[in-house]
Amino acid sequence: MEKYQQLEEALAAGKPVDELLAEVQDAAEEADLEFLRDEIPTAIEQSIEGSERVAKIVRAMKEFSHPGTEEKTNVDINHELESTLTVSRNEWKYVAELVTDFDLALPQIPCFVGEFNQALLNLIVNAAHAMKFRQEAENSTQRGTLTVSTRQVDEFVEIRVADTGTGIPESARSKIFDPFFTTKPVGKGTGQGLAITYNLIVVKHHGKLDVVNLPIKGCKFSASFPCRRPAEGSEELDFHVPETGDSDLEAKTTLQNTEVLPR
Repeated sequence: MEKYQQLEEALAAGKPVDELLAEVQDAAEEADLEFLRDEIPTAIEQSIEGSERVAKIVRAMKEFSHPGTEEKTNVDINHELESTLTVSRNEWKYVAELVTDFDLALPQIPCFVGEFNQALLNLIVNAAHAMKFRQEAENSTQRGTLTVSTRQVDEFVEIRVADTGTGIPESARSKIFDPFFTTKPVGKGTGQGLAITYNLIVVKHHGKLDVVNLPIKGCKFSASFPCRRPAEGSEELDFHVPETGDSDLEAKTTLQNTEVLPR
């Protein structure tokens, strides 16, 4: 650029430019201007895309970490899921392909946003951990599939989180929601995850959760939240842990968690 400026000044002053022109041509060859003309637009476009991705992550983290309120507010379930998937991307991107199927006609539902988002995060990260455990068990780098979908079922909005991980061991089915029970190695889990999760969804949000093993491999959690606010006074519930003695694999439970722990 400096050589071009000098050439322009020399031409304007009527000075000889032969030597300067040769220097400009040499500089142009060294700089490979044709390459730069081709590559700079692509580089700028990639920089803009990268900036947009960073901005999206920052917005998602800001929304996710927004302090909760003592009152329920109406939220867009699909939007909250998108934010949670963005925040948790590092957990699942190495172990799973993401598939989403959102019902765009869903109504907004009343919930405690912070605790609701924590519940979604718990479901997603638990699914990612299950697929990571399967990779390790099979000594494989093949990624599984994380499927997240939403739909309305009668007076509830249902969120489904399905994975192709290890599934729920037969020996753990009757204890999976017990306090202090965990399938993680000693020192890596407290066993409080699903018990607390139950409290958040069932007790605090009057929701429910179904969990089933999938035919091939993995499992699916279906968390349901009521579309309407419960009657006044009905939210005054005591925390309790669900009975899990039923041998039926499709025993209904409700899941959410302030701590991400495996199944």
